[in-house]
Amino acid sequence: MVKRNRRKWILGGAAAVAAAGGGAWALWGPKPAPIGFAITPDELERARALLRRHPAVDAHAHPGRTFVRGAEGLAGLVWVYARLGSFEKRTVQDMLAGGLAASAFAAVADFQVLGLQGEGLVAVRDFAPGEAWASYQRQIANLRALATEGLVHPVLQVADVEAARRAGKVGALLTVEGGDFLEGRPERVAQAWADGVRSITLMHYRNNELGDIITGGGTHGRLSDAGLRVVRAMNEVGMLIDVAHAAPATALGAVNGSTRPVMASHVHIHSRTATHPRFISQFLAKSIAEKGGGVLGAWPAGIGIADLRGFVDRTFELIDAVGLDHVCLGTDMDANYKPVLDTYANLPHYVAGLLQRGLREDEVARLIGGNFLRVLAAAQGR
Repeated sequence: MVKRNRRKWILGGAAAVAAAGGGAWALWGPKPAPIGFAITPDELERARALLRRHPAVDAHAHPGRTFVRGAEGLAGLVWVYARLGSFEKRTVQDMLAGGLAASAFAAVADFQVLGLQGEGLVAVRDFAPGEAWASYQRQIANLRALATEGLVHPVLQVADVEAARRAGKVGALLTVEGGDFLEGRPERVAQAWADGVRSITLMHYRNNELGDIITGGGTHGRLSDAGLRVVRAMNEVGMLIDVAHAAPATALGAVNGSTRPVMASHVHIHSRTATHPRFISQFLAKSIAEKGGGVLGAWPAGIGIADLRGFVDRTFELIDAVGLDHVCLGTDMDANYKPVLDTYANLPHYVAGLLQRGLREDEVARLIGGNFLRVLAAAQGR
């Protein structure tokens, strides 16, 4: 009883905690995000049927927040957040209920050095020698155990998504948010690949050896020489490069330095009606799309929107900016900022909203999974 009351106090009493996704983990009560538009039973069934026919894949997420398990060296509200624990089984149940075929399961490379500043995240200390690499090893071991224990089906290549569907399991694509664990050493890319990692977000909330973050002051002013070597090492093994969170010059350096398509896994674009430090320019968005057909992940953070209808609107803004074939799903689930898609169980509602707005079934299929899988295959040279 004491433990349950303490957990309730943490959820209800803490105002905000730093996050892996959009800027802050708000610890509000369990009030669900509203849908914001009417859906008939027939429309919902049409959406569910579409999800049965076509694989939906989330390009960026932290399902069940595995990255907090065993984390050390935490302080302040980040420590409080980690104490809430992980809940992978619950999220996987939601994935199956909502018809999601597969998702990124992302480690968070800089988690233990983060702190809250206002509503945003910053690195509040340096890594101790060897700390970043040890944290990576711990997190990847925990993520790999999800497959070993039978909760998910590992996804190493595109064909594994269909294998997961046939097995009746969610596919898990291992990724790392932040290249801090590489410490500027491109040879570690091959080790990460051997560990099952298939994508790395070059930076998160810390300027690292590879380049600068979009939400802080610059250190390099560009993709560093070490960053370019890492990009080339990722191309060599077939790992998908993610430039979400990268400062414009760093992101453009990665786009131009890569020989394969890249993605920005969870972003939105600046517009006349909405802007935010985590949004990117239309020029950068188009540069990503034009580099061999890269993709941008539609991101349901509650920045200027308050319901699922707003996320549908944001998705169409991305489509208008770069074209439907360059948009995918990037929810940042379970570590997002005020998410308006806060459970995979509501994925059919999102699909229904896309259909209501006039997208054809084949167009929705490309947006929710096909586009990302095409880029993943291209990154792997398949």
